[in-house]
Amino acid sequence: MTEQKIGFIGYGAMGALMGKNLRKAGYGVSAYTPSGRQQDAETPVVKTASLLAAQSDILILCVPNDAAIFATVEGAEGVLAGARAGTLILNTSTISPEATERLDALARSKELRFVDSPMSGSTPEAEKGELVMLVGASHDDLEAARPVLSAIGKLSIHAGAVGAGTKLKLVINGIMGATLNVIAEAVGYGLSSGLDRAMLYEALAQVAVVSPHHKRKLASAERGDFTAQFPTRLMSKDMGLLVSAARRTHAFCPSIAVADQALALSSKRHANDDYAALLGAIEKSVVHQPDPTEKA
Repeated sequence: MTEQKIGFIGYGAMGALMGKNLRKAGYGVSAYTPSGRQQDAETPVVKTASLLAAQSDILILCVPNDAAIFATVEGAEGVLAGARAGTLILNTSTISPEATERLDALARSKELRFVDSPMSGSTPEAEKGELVMLVGASHDDLEAARPVLSAIGKLSIHAGAVGAGTKLKLVINGIMGATLNVIAEAVGYGLSSGLDRAMLYEALAQVAVVSPHHKRKLASAERGDFTAQFPTRLMSKDMGLLVSAARRTHAFCPSIAVADQALALSSKRHANDDYAALLGAIEKSVVHQPDPTEKA
């Protein structure tokens, strides 16, 4: 058991599941959310990020994007205004490499310890404490964070110094998004060629070339149930981060660029649906929909 207090900056679906597992491990858990909304009855919500930081030994950032990070870290009511020297900050958000570098510099300017630790996994893994944590940090900071990482994840991969965790996360999400787009295109061809829908989805559920993660997305598409485990707006955001990062390093990523465009288009109508909604959108585009005004 521990008497350490953990403060969450951002406490949505993923944060609340992580918080539950940290509470099981003996940590006290509080949160600051810009909306002020309480996600569960067990987690107190503090009025400002600075007040939360002042009462916490460890801070976990779990917000959607770069802008949300700096809106809660900087300013008179931000994390940096309240955190005590030596406080350990873990950023589990998926943000740009540049934002990670800036966040690390801000933390060090206030004598805070910083661990770049985005996560691989969605709500099912978060609920079971089976996330894979992608860590960029010094050896000492990683070891200080390890008990927390072990409470929310099944594995921590030390990718290198601060920033390496963010870059590895973009690689992984790029594979997820681009692969789903390829699967969606192939399913679209199969259906437009006349293959039986039930047979096609069953076949893809059995073959080794489709990952367990993408089999889960195919099962959602087969049912037409796109309840969000990883919303399209967040996957689209991550693909955009990767395309921008790839351009700066002159990496050749045409398939990722195409998937970025497909997910951006899908996000216009399915922003808060699971990113598997891209499968449904492509299926709808290729399967003949009878015109109700057409005479038989």
